[in-house]
Amino acid sequence: MNTKITIEGNGTMDHALRVAFASKDMEKINAHFGGAKEFVVYNVSQEGYEISEVIKTDTSELEDDDKTDFRVRALKGVNIMYCESIGGTAAAKVIRAGIHPMKVNEPTLIEDILKNLVAMINGNPPPWVKKIIQMKTDHDVRQERWTEGE
Repeated sequence: MNTKITIEGNGTMDHALRVAFASKDMEKINAHFGGAKEFVVYNVSQEGYEISEVIKTDTSELEDDDKTDFRVRALKGVNIMYCESIGGTAAAKVIRAGIHPMKVNEPTLIEDILKNLVAMINGNPPPWVKKIIQMKTDHDVRQERWTEGE
């Protein structure tokens, strides 16, 4: 049922985002969250990206509610999940599990998203991304307020 295929990377991505893509061909985001038979997972950091694993999520044996819970459990540890579409209830469960769901409007090359994510991390990523990758900020004015007058 739940099969994880782990790919040995070079292991240099300690502080990386874990990004899953619902895909039918491992090249494009082209599957609905609830119908995806597999998710390809990449580690993404300032240095670039590398494939981490493929998570098989064939849930043809399960009931509807169980299918969503099964997929959410299978994606444990993933930070962002891209898919073609996702229902409201499933999205709520994904968010509660600490995963940020992202929808694409049309089949999109995974590599394009990966390149955009690397550029975002190297630009000015949102605070939640900085927290995940434990990015050190050079200068944060909020810290100065607490240290003044010490």
